[in-house]
Amino acid sequence: MSPAPYAADPERSRGREFPLDDRAMRGPRSAFQRDRDRIVHSIAFRRLRHKTQVFVAPDGDHYRVRLTHSLEVAQIGRVIARALGLDEDLTEALCLAHDIGHPPFGHAGEEALDAALADHGGFDHNAHTLRTLMRLESPYCDHDGLNLSWELLEGLAKHNGPVTAAPWALAQLDRSFPLALGDWPSLEAQVAALADDIAYDNHDIDDGLRAGFLALDDLLALDFVRDQFRSVAQRFPDAPRERQLRELIRGQIGLLVNDLIAETRRRLAHEGIDDIAEVRGAGHALAAFSPTLAVEERKLKAFMYERLYYHPDQLATAERAREVVAALFAALAANPTGLPPSWREALPEAEPQRSRHIADFIAGMTDRYAIDTHERLVGPVPEGLRNV
Repeated sequence: MSPAPYAADPERSRGREFPLDDRAMRGPRSAFQRDRDRIVHSIAFRRLRHKTQVFVAPDGDHYRVRLTHSLEVAQIGRVIARALGLDEDLTEALCLAHDIGHPPFGHAGEEALDAALADHGGFDHNAHTLRTLMRLESPYCDHDGLNLSWELLEGLAKHNGPVTAAPWALAQLDRSFPLALGDWPSLEAQVAALADDIAYDNHDIDDGLRAGFLALDDLLALDFVRDQFRSVAQRFPDAPRERQLRELIRGQIGLLVNDLIAETRRRLAHEGIDDIAEVRGAGHALAAFSPTLAVEERKLKAFMYERLYYHPDQLATAERAREVVAALFAALAANPTGLPPSWREALPEAEPQRSRHIADFIAGMTDRYAIDTHERLVGPVPEGLRNV
């Protein structure tokens, strides 16, 4: 399929923060293929396999973590991008990288670091994704960061639309390599953000049912889910319930994907979008669910927050996780000898750089490394930190 006129074009990329050395060009890859490969080969990406998605440090092999979630988002994103004629490599790279800035224990860890940095600008996981990719993950000899394309970085910065009040980390990076934060991002970035919604809306149901935090009868109170499950039961009446539930998840993902593709095509045609500049200047999102399905998707999200993310057991576990991260920060701030030698040697003397440096170290931890480090520096972690 030929690229659509409104797709991001790797041949017309706005470039990278640091010029590429032609001698380092390896293989016939586009700028966006190179981005994807740099992300996949990074240490920060590998660490996602031991970072919380929904359940903290799960013992079960079948629960999702940030890595498996990111792979699932990438699969959904590529399908949508291909159908719309967008650049699949840029879409995939955005999907794979979107959660790299999450600290250990997910949003609980983020809240603890935000509180620890309250006097030093706070902590935002999306801004930290950019900070990790542009400054902290540094495998190259001649510059910091992965030196990714402008299009990849601006898509990550603006995954929810234009940024009007950039956190300190993003503001610093934008001064070094301006990302047009006030404009809408590419359609590839808009699709990647919605692919994330589709993945976690539905895969978290799968994990929640598996862990016993969700009940099918409660889910069926949602019209959207009930209609899908009724269709599954009619087509496969004799199938085991576990297989019916997996078919339900697949069906819901397919419905959302097809609706998103159809509604985005309708919007592009209605507004006569002919190039990427018009995408950026549209003033609103062009990739979207239809109005009817958007309402159902919001209801599903609200249900998941009430019944899973804010489940009393989940909240109790999140509080224990916050305690662990807060204690790690306090211990390292009081006695930086607990830092690895390379991090200790680079520790700034002045604030806010000093506290931000410690937060950078903690944010890069996996769940299990945070647990091990807490036990080494502070003592045993709170009982019940793992909830599945």
